This record gives sequence, structure tokens and C-alpha cells, in this order.
Amino acid sequence: MTSPPPTDLAALRADIDRIDSAMHDLLMERGRIIDRLIAVKKTSASGSAFRPGREASMMRMIAERHQGLLPLDTVEGIWRVIIATFTYVQAPFAVHADVSGGDAPMRDSARFHFGFTVPYRPHPSAAAVIAAVAASRGDLGVFRLDQGVTAGAWWRQLAGPGRPKVIARLPFIERPGHPAGTPVFCVAKPLDDPSAAQRDWVLYAARFERWRDEAAEAVAELGGEVVASAGIGGGLSQLLALPGRVSPEEAQAVLAKAGATPGAFEEIGSHAARFRVGEG
Repeated sequence: MTSPPPTDLAALRADIDRIDSAMHDLLMERGRIIDRLIAVKKTSASGSAFRPGREASMMRMIAERHQGLLPLDTVEGIWRVIIATFTYVQAPFAVHADVSGGDAPMRDSARFHFGFTVPYRPHPSAAAVIAAVAASRGDLGVFRLDQGVTAGAWWRQLAGPGRPKVIARLPFIERPGHPAGTPVFCVAKPLDDPSAAQRDWVLYAARFERWRDEAAEAVAELGGEVVASAGIGGGLSQLLALPGRVSPEEAQAVLAKAGATPGAFEEIGSHAARFRVGEG
């Protein structure tokens, strides 16, 4: 019995070369479309190019349809670089990162989500990142969700008209062993187009004279969670994440009954719901 002929390696390599050329052609075509988009939108500020809602939808779609030999980490990383780099081409921006918990995890997060073309700027705290974003023309900032008690109520710097706001929680796709798995908030100046935001979860800065069981129950009743808390003069400041289906009026009314200070309740941003995939 004769064995089947060996696979024609030259033909397989030619197929790979053909696919590589086709991918490059598509990237160049995407660039030409972005050129036209810039002309139509007349993009001048970086914030006008950010589309966190669209990005979250794209990453979910990619994760849901992906299959085969190539690891999802690689696919996600490639798409993140494509999205971030073309956004940078539309309107250049830098990423400011809080490295108070170590530079390596923040640099990994910034490079995985925004690539190497976008400039990376380290800072000593979340507060310094927020200040840098506020002073910029349209940069992004990233910092860990868990800032620790010494960071104070950093989220209060996001309160107020014109102040930077949370536009994303990264990574979009959460899974065991993610190469850039440190949970971080991404902040930017208010988006030019509010419809570009993703409002699965809305973040609020709230103030209480003191924390009570009724307050915890009220947050749970709304389907939310306390992300962080810190003492401030004469009371306690809370960073709350509430489902986007809860209106600000409903949230404020429920929390006021549980001891929230009237008028000290303000939205500081929003982000997409966590999208998890397993180890498979």
C-alpha cells in the first residue's frame, strides 16, 4: 500500500502569502476610508474620534464569532491595535497611565489596548492622570479600579461640567489569563457625540454623612455596586456603578432615602457591561 503524497509545502506557503497580501490590501483600503471619514467629519479634536460604544460592540462580536487555532488573545490584540491606531491617525492623542501600582501592568494594558504608535505617558496617581487629560486637547487616561485607601476620593475630580469622564472599563473582554487583565478605567474629556458612549453601566459620585445598612440595601435594590469609597470632610464619598436602565432621578430618590446628601450626586461616566469568555 502506498502512502499519500506529501503536502505541497510550496503551495501552502503561497496560500499564506496570498492571504497576507490580501490582509495588507484590506488595511490599506481601511486607511483610504478613514481618509474620507476625516474629510467628511473634519475631525479636529481627539475626542471626536473616540467611539467606546462601537468598540465594545466590535470586541463582543469578534469574541463571539472567533474559532480555530489562533488564540483569542492574539485576535483581540490585533483588532485593538487596528482600532486605536486608526483613531490616532484621525486625531492624534496620548495615553496617560497611573503607575502607582507598578509600571509593568499599566504599560501592558496601554500597549495591548492602544498599540505602540500611540504615545504612553506615566504618572504617579489617578489624580495626576485625570489632571493631565483635563489639560490636554483630547488625550486618554487609564488607571486601576482598585486605587487603595491612600488615593482618596479621586473620582470627585471627574465631577462637574467639562471635566474628564469615564468612557470605558478595560479590558472589554474578560477571561482567565488575559495578557492585559488588570481592570482599568479609561477617561477622556466629554465626548462630542454623547450617543458614542456605552451606557450599560453608569458611574456616579455620591456623598453620605455616614455609611448605613440602608445605603447598601438601596444600592443593591438598584442593581448596582460600590466601586470605591473614601472619607471626605464631614462625610463619606462613594463611587457607585448603577445599571444604565436606572435613571439619575430614580437613583437619586432611592439613595436620598438611604442617607445620601441631597444635591451631592453626579454622573462621572459610563462603560460597557463586562463581557466574559471561558478558558476554552
